[in-house]
Amino acid sequence: MTVPVRPWTATVRVAPGPGAEARWLAASLAPEAAREVPRASATIEGPADGWVTIRIEAADAGAMRAALNTYLGWVELSLATALESRGAR
Repeated sequence: MTVPVRPWTATVRVAPGPGAEARWLAASLAPEAAREVPRASATIEGPADGWVTIRIEAADAGAMRAALNTYLGWVELSLATALESRGAR
């Protein structure tokens, strides 16, 4: 089996803050990063010092755009959910 070449790479670092939000964000993104996608892959690192790092590798510009849009959307949704849940307490 050959490993596909993924010449496009991106690193996104998100600082939701130390504590529960960073752990929750990393945990909520991890299952998505584990999914098999033909033209892109991602890894989630952290939380480390309040940062969550998303590393994306893609086969082409279109796959990179799609992966970035997807992960940034999930980050926004996750953080908005955390913020809303804090207000509901």
